[in-house]
Amino acid sequence: MVSLKIAIAGTRGVPARYGGFETFAAELSMRLVARGHEVAVYCRDTPGSAGVSPADSASERARRPRSQEHDIHRIVLPALRHKYFETVSHTFLSALDALRRDFDVILLCNAANAFVLPLLRAARIPVAINVDGIERRRRKWNVLGKAVYAIGESFSALFASSVVADADVIADYYRGRYGIDPVMIPYGAEFPIEEDSDVLERLGVQSGNYILYVSRFEPENNPLEVVSAYEAVGESPPLVMLGSASYARDLEAELHRHASERILFPGALFGADYRTLQRHALLYIQATEVGGTHPAMIEAMGSGGCVLAHDTPENREVGGDAVGYFKLRPSETLSGTIRECLDSPARQAQMKTAARARAAEKYGWTAVTDAYERLFSEIAR
Repeated sequence: MVSLKIAIAGTRGVPARYGGFETFAAELSMRLVARGHEVAVYCRDTPGSAGVSPADSASERARRPRSQEHDIHRIVLPALRHKYFETVSHTFLSALDALRRDFDVILLCNAANAFVLPLLRAARIPVAINVDGIERRRRKWNVLGKAVYAIGESFSALFASSVVADADVIADYYRGRYGIDPVMIPYGAEFPIEEDSDVLERLGVQSGNYILYVSRFEPENNPLEVVSAYEAVGESPPLVMLGSASYARDLEAELHRHASERILFPGALFGADYRTLQRHALLYIQATEVGGTHPAMIEAMGSGGCVLAHDTPENREVGGDAVGYFKLRPSETLSGTIRECLDSPARQAQMKTAARARAAEKYGWTAVTDAYERLFSEIAR
């Protein structure tokens, strides 16, 4: 396959220090570089964005493949630190910068960034856009925010060389609403062979004896609902709430009022700390209600976790019969689902085996990279 010059834009950048798109950019770009492609990732220089943080210990850096540290070209640009303008301001600057760099193809992440597609296509640069989920349904957005995402969906359908969906549910939405045929490429989930970090000791929890939640603290990710359901369970292993809030400070403050010896808020952890927590959790809770394939959910499955997921079409597509499901509205069933799993070790073992097998079959990074490599070669031609 011909070597390509590829750019990835629309994320906070690499190393992954925020969420799913950042992990996706890091994992995909590492593998593309290993296959002989030249990859540049646009990164933000705002506080809390991707970059080397104090938590980036020497041992964690040593675990990373050399390509992530040295062979991915990081293009760092500023962004406005504002809920509604941070992403779009950085993407606009990234698009202007890309005009002078003779990329063969650009991968744009997030439908909110589709406003730069006409500019890039006018410059005859092939662009694929990963639209993520149906973001305008997120409760955190006001009317203006929802309108931006609706326009982004339209621009994606009209101007992208190819629209990528990471779940069939999202691909079907774009087929029905916009009459296009998106490429369906799922997310990947593979944990490296490595030693555990000391995060369990630091948090004071024991392997196989805590419940894990991983997500940004935003309304549609239902962190407060998870805490309330957990408190209704009664006596149970501790709950580790892994995440933080960039702009939902009131929600974060409300959550921390529930902090106790049984409900822990260690913040957002990444790298070996995150993977260690995934590997050793008794139960993993996926409470998102918007989006396509959620990375943390398939990573929990791939690590051999017993996963409980909010009953949405997207989560059912990912989890199949290997995952337990609960509802939060109109009635809450999570507390009962937690109790049932805690009372049935045999069910836990069955779900763990099925989840690991499903993740290995459907969500391997090699197959994901193969699909993107084929797509990039096709649209670059």
